[in-house]
Amino acid sequence: MKLAILISNAGTGTNLQAIIDAIESGELNAEICAVISDKTESLGLERARKHNLKIEICPKKEELKSLLDKLNPDYICLAGWKQIILDEVILAYPNRILNLHPGLIPDSIDASSDTSVKNPDETDALWNKGMLTDKAIQNFLEENCTYAGSSIHFLTLNFDFGPVLGRTFEAIKKGDSVASLYERLKKKENELYVEVLKKLAVSQQE
Repeated sequence: MKLAILISNAGTGTNLQAIIDAIESGELNAEICAVISDKTESLGLERARKHNLKIEICPKKEELKSLLDKLNPDYICLAGWKQIILDEVILAYPNRILNLHPGLIPDSIDASSDTSVKNPDETDALWNKGMLTDKAIQNFLEENCTYAGSSIHFLTLNFDFGPVLGRTFEAIKKGDSVASLYERLKKKENELYVEVLKKLAVSQQE
């Protein structure tokens, strides 16, 4: 299973590192055909260089499709990527672009109380549609939620919605800040990404 990992200078590359570690340990049967960044100074590129991975720089969103077409990955993993993914890319790679969203994406586009995701304590989970990470984590706190959570889903033309591949939850503690809550949630996100990819690798072999 060939993976293209898309990063940016917006993150630290922990999901990339989790995937690298899983591959090198033999836990994940996959290879990274390239790490693609929109900027040359991304922290994740330091991780890629340390592991001698192929690096590509894609400063313009209009150039992404041609680059991916040359790499021909089985799956494209968004891991801190901040460029808008054009519709032409989504249509060219249906159910092959994985995105990590800082919220609990429902299985139905109708996010009513009857269709929303439930937290482990059966309270309604927040979708956080349209929110980036810091705002999403802040929203969990402002809404006095009992749990924060994230989802990995296939990217579709429906914004922040698509087939959900996995979800993870983290209990919110009294006195949590955005930083303290996200530090714990991020570790679970790293684990979730690897678990989702392991399932995809197995299904590809079947």
